[in-house]
Amino acid sequence: MKKRILFPLLIVGSLAALVACGTNGVLGTLNAVASTAGLNVSTDQRYGPDARNVLDVYRPEGSRADATAPMLLFIHGGSWTNGSKNDYKFVGESFARAGYVTAVMNYRLAPVNRYPAYIQDAAQALKYLRVHAPELGGNPDALYVMGHSAGAFNAVELVDNARWLTEAGVPISAVKAVVGVAGPYDYDYRPLPSANAFPEGSNPADIMPSYHVRRDAPPHLLLVAGDDQVVEPPNAVKMEAALKAAGVPVTRTVLPRLDHYTIVGSLARSLSFLGNTRQDALEFMAKNK
Repeated sequence: MKKRILFPLLIVGSLAALVACGTNGVLGTLNAVASTAGLNVSTDQRYGPDARNVLDVYRPEGSRADATAPMLLFIHGGSWTNGSKNDYKFVGESFARAGYVTAVMNYRLAPVNRYPAYIQDAAQALKYLRVHAPELGGNPDALYVMGHSAGAFNAVELVDNARWLTEAGVPISAVKAVVGVAGPYDYDYRPLPSANAFPEGSNPADIMPSYHVRRDAPPHLLLVAGDDQVVEPPNAVKMEAALKAAGVPVTRTVLPRLDHYTIVGSLARSLSFLGNTRQDALEFMAKNK
């Protein structure tokens, strides 16, 4: 009897520990079990001139024919200095299975490319989805943006600061909702290593998304890892307060027992038992059409 109880607990603990390592090998394992059979996948689609300006698109089977599927842009984390779309096939597969034309993007990295280069890249990636929506089977007026960690910063700043969508020629009304997963939305980077992602001598008040909230921004879901040891919880609390002050609908959800890495790992269908990250995101986007 004890063996039957302990065995699944050991499996859960082992998987959680693997995801928490955040290594390419672990992400590769997640990707290996995320079969794209039955999906339409287009890799390394170019949305801009830089070598990093590429994205992968995962499409639900038959989406090209009806051209009505909602479209999701996912932005990876990595302190703005590392990370790759290639590590997040499991995210593309997961949301394509749920009916979304899902793009997983690369962006220019710091310290060579500092703010706002990676935000401008996200805007251009979103423009790519909108322009190519008919051939991808997606609805250009049903766009969603999601990011993890630094990618959550990118996603929220992209959507909340009207400058970026306007410059890219993307109607702000086309973005229906944004999901931030363990994002650093309001913090003082100046004494930290991540200062290399922002202009020298810059002030966080001029850069943090919490200072850029437009009153007509779409609904936000801020997912927080209960055991996050990388991004401090006040980031989401302050972002929530800024959104509420502007009258923007916002839901802040703390997911227990998840850390900075398991919260993104549980976007994979194979690890959804670790927490409600995937379920909460899907339910939120479905009710904000």
